Amino acid sequence: MTELSKKDQLYELIRANPFISQQDLASVLGLSRSAVAGYIAGLIRDRRVLGRAYVLPDNRPIVCLGAANLDRKLRSIATLKMGTSNPARQDESFGGVARNIAENLARLSAPVALITAIGDDSSGKALLAHAEAAGIDTRATLHLTGVCSGTYTAVLDDHGEMLLALADMALYDALTPAFLDTRQPQRAGGALIVADLNLPRETLRVLLDDAARGAVPLVVVAVSQPKMAHLPDDLRGLRLLILNQGELETRIGAKLLTDADFLAACRAIQAQGAQDVIVTRGATGVVYTTAGGIAQLDAQAARIVDVTGAGDAFAAAVCWSLFQGSDDMTLACRRGLQLSAMTLACEETVCPYLTAEVLAEIPNPDALPGAQQPFNALYQD
Repeated sequence: MTELSKKDQLYELIRANPFISQQDLASVLGLSRSAVAGYIAGLIRDRRVLGRAYVLPDNRPIVCLGAANLDRKLRSIATLKMGTSNPARQDESFGGVARNIAENLARLSAPVALITAIGDDSSGKALLAHAEAAGIDTRATLHLTGVCSGTYTAVLDDHGEMLLALADMALYDALTPAFLDTRQPQRAGGALIVADLNLPRETLRVLLDDAARGAVPLVVVAVSQPKMAHLPDDLRGLRLLILNQGELETRIGAKLLTDADFLAACRAIQAQGAQDVIVTRGATGVVYTTAGGIAQLDAQAARIVDVTGAGDAFAAAVCWSLFQGSDDMTLACRRGLQLSAMTLACEETVCPYLTAEVLAEIPNPDALPGAQQPFNALYQD
C-alpha cells in the first residue's frame, strides 16, 4: 500500500480533530506552517475542507469515551463435550459499553460523539461504518496499526447459559492522558462526557480533574468487577457513577444485604467525591441517591429475549435525561428502566425501534402544567 501524501495525511488529521491548529499540524507532519497553510488552501479548493470547525452552544454533543468491540456469541447446538470440536451457531454484533451508550443516545436523537480505539482490521472498519450510519461522530477515534480491534467472545451451552467469555480489550490502554490531550477540543466542546471503565486509571484521573475544575460534567459507567480497579480513589468532580451491585461491593469491599448497607455504601461513594450514585440490581430494580438518602424503583415487567445491552441502555437513558436538563434522579431512573425493559425484549444489543418520544412520554412528577422549561446547565459556556 502506498504511503499517504502529506496533503492526505493532513486531511486525516483534520478529520480526526477539526479544531487542530496549523502549528500542531506542522509539528505532527514535520512541515513548516506556511506549507501547512498551502495544503489547507488546496483542500479548501478541492471542497474537502469547508472551513474551521466551531461548535455551537445549542448543539454540543454527549461525548462517550471507552470501548467499541465486535461481540461474538458461540452457542453449542448439542451438549458440550470438552477436548473436541462441537457444532455451534455464531452470532456477531457491535458492542462495547461506550459504543452501546452512544448508539442508544443517537437513536434518542441526541447529538453524540464517540472517542474510542480501533485496529487496522475489517472489524474496526465495520464498527466505524455502523456507528457513522447511526449518526455517531467518530472523527476523534484513535486508529492503531498492527493490532486487532476489541473483541468479546461468549461461549454458551445448548440452553443459552454462558460458560465463559473471553475479552481482548488491551488496545484501550492506548487511550492515555497524552492521547486525551490531542482530543481536548472535542471534550471541551461537549455538553456531557460519559466514560466507561475500560479506560486506563490515569486517563479517568484526568477526566475527573477536568470535571472538578468546572469543565464538562462527567458520568462514569462501570463495566465489570475486575475493572473497578480502574476507578480512582478520589472522585471529586464526578457528577454521577452508574454501577451494579457487585461492582459497588467490589468498590467498598463488603456485601450489601440491607437498605442500611446500600445507604452506607452510597454515602461512602459520595464522601469520595461523587455527586450521585445509581446502583442497578437486575430484576430487583435500582437504588439511587437522593437529597434525603437513597430511594429504590422496581424493575419493569419485561419479556426477556436477550439481556445483552440492557445495562448500557439504562445508562444511556439516564444520560439522556441529564442532557435534557433534568437533575431529577427518580425521573432519570424511570427512563432508564423503561429503555432497559425495551432492550431486554429485543434480540439486538440496541433496541432498533427506539425514539426520543418513548422516554419523553414518561412524565416528570415535579412538572406542573404551564411550568417554565428548566434551563439546561449543560449548555453553559
